[in-house]
Order: sequence, then structure tokens, then C-alpha cells
Amino acid sequence: MAVIGNGVIGHGIAEVFAKAGWEVCLIGRSQKSLESALQRIGASLNEFVQAEVMSVSSAKAAIAKIRTSTELKAAAAAEFVIEAVPEDMELKVGIFSKLDGICRYDAVLATSSGHPASAVDKRVEHKERVIAAHFWYPPQLLPLVEVCGSGATSNAVVERTCAILGGIGKTPVIIDREVPGFIGNRIQFAALREAWALWAAGVASAEAIDSVVRHSIGRRLAVTGPIESADLGGLDTMYHFARFLVPSLDTSSEPPEQVAALVRGGHCGFPSGKGVYDWTQRDGSALLSARRRELMRWLQVDEQGSGVR
Repeated sequence: MAVIGNGVIGHGIAEVFAKAGWEVCLIGRSQKSLESALQRIGASLNEFVQAEVMSVSSAKAAIAKIRTSTELKAAAAAEFVIEAVPEDMELKVGIFSKLDGICRYDAVLATSSGHPASAVDKRVEHKERVIAAHFWYPPQLLPLVEVCGSGATSNAVVERTCAILGGIGKTPVIIDREVPGFIGNRIQFAALREAWALWAAGVASAEAIDSVVRHSIGRRLAVTGPIESADLGGLDTMYHFARFLVPSLDTSSEPPEQVAALVRGGHCGFPSGKGVYDWTQRDGSALLSARRRELMRWLQVDEQGSGVR
């Protein structure tokens, strides 16, 4: 298989396939960025070893499965190709157009972004083999891959994609109809819109809002999804409460001005040192590490076969 793009998603996808025994070609813009990606893959594999979900020999075998290239034509022999480049639609459309002429006739061409397949296949002749396979970050630790074909994607390609993803230990979920952002991002951003709106309106502090989510629905949703939770709680109860609450939920078509002002001022969160939170006063690296450890714990549960399904 081949991965086009070696950023945070691309190098993680390459790692996932290599761990599953696939020969992987990781294609990036520069040799320097590819070397950095290999270092990140090595560090990630070491985390799996430290968590005792992978042996040292298996980690070495995985990294040996990955070769790198700066040439798109290196994907020519791959039977499964995944695009994971930055969110530049012209770049994506151009890549798929080139892959259509480079790759073998039976290769599946997948986009890992949250964009529909129909958004990237505009200059592809064989549209039936283009599909969306949306991995969640970090792909090494989150099992979900949202799979969605366009109206031109063949059923055989959908089935084959799901079989491949299931074979590497992922949980493919088929989305029946293209919709911007697919399912996960739409639910995630619906929650974020309401959280930002509550903060911007002065209803509660960011700390309070995040604490409410962490200590309530955040824990529950790890076991039961929102529709399951509503059914388990009593659909009639949830329906009537929704009729009371839904009219007051935020429906803004733009993020709050307070968030826009932060972004305009260069306050982009942890990467810049300040966002809604002042990250010069908080240990963001420790928080990211704690989140990664929790995701690893869930992965251990999954691999032991004892997770609730």
C-alpha cells in the first residue's frame, strides 16, 4: 500500500499498515520530512512496546516494512493508496488525477480527509475506485475509520476497503450517503459549537464546561453512543426533554466572535501558547500525554477482546 503525505495522519496510517504486515510506501514532499516521519513512527512503536501490546521484534519488523519516496510514481505498484495531504482541495484533486494514471487498474484510491470522495475525484477517469476512508487522529490509537463512497464508487470497492481495514485491526463504519465532515466530525463540532457558545455567553468558564463533559457524558460515551444512550435512558423521556431543550441550543452559522478574535490575534491555542486557555500557565504536553495513555488503555482493552460492543 502507499500513503501520500507524511504528516500527523499520514505517518500514523503508514504505521498501522506496517504493524499489520503490509509493505508500505510513505510518500512525502522532502527526504527531511520523511526522516522525521520515520522517527515519529519509531517513537510510537516504542510506546506500544512499553505498554506491552507489542514485542520489540514486532516493532522492528514493522519499521522495516516502510520505505519512503518523494515521487508520486512510487505508488504505482500499490493495491491500496491513501491520500493524507494538507487540506488544500486543489492539491488533493491534482493528486487523485495523477494517481488515476499512475496506479494499477485494480488499485483502490482513498482519501483520509473529512472530504467526500466526490470532492477529490473531479479529474479522475475511473471514479468507481475512489473512496473516502476517514481515519481519526491519532490513527495508531483510535480504531474508527469512516468509509464512504460517492455515487460513482463501486460496491466492490466499498466492500474491499472495509475488508482491508478490518484486516489491519480497524473498525470500518460505512456511511450510506455523502455529507460534509461525515458523522464523527459533525457530532464533535456540534458539541464544540455549544461549548464555545456557552463560554462566549458567560454561562460558565472553559474549565467548568470541560469538567462537565469529562466527568459525565465523556465517560459514558466511551461505552454507549448517543442514540444508544437515549434508548437506554428511555426514548420517551429523552424525546420530551429534547422538545424542551433543543429550541434553546446554539444554531449559529459561524463560531463565536470571541473565538474569531483570538484567532485573528494569533492566539491559536497550545501551539501558540494561548487560546481560550493560557497555555503558558498549563502543562499542555502533560495533558496530551495523559490523553494518549488513556487511548492506549482502551486499545489494550480492545486487543484483549473484553471491550463492550
